[in-house]
Amino acid sequence: MTGGSPDFAKLRWRCRRGMRELDALLHAFLERSYAGLDAREKECFEAILDLPDPELNAYLLGRQTPTDENVAALIERIRKSLGPRA
Repeated sequence: MTGGSPDFAKLRWRCRRGMRELDALLHAFLERSYAGLDAREKECFEAILDLPDPELNAYLLGRQTPTDENVAALIERIRKSLGPRA
């Protein structure tokens, strides 16, 4: 996906976090996989961006699981897209 869309640019900005690790993970997913998400998954991605850094970090590291099953499914997709490190 190209970064020319205003909505994509806003998402890229929202991926900027207080934790550099989260910045890197979210930007990588946005660039590589966001275009392949359906509308519901895109909504979930935006909801994920509203989470506090410690909570989001715990989800992405597999230390906690979101209670919302749609968010949990997308977190898992993000984790898998990052390879064996996550």
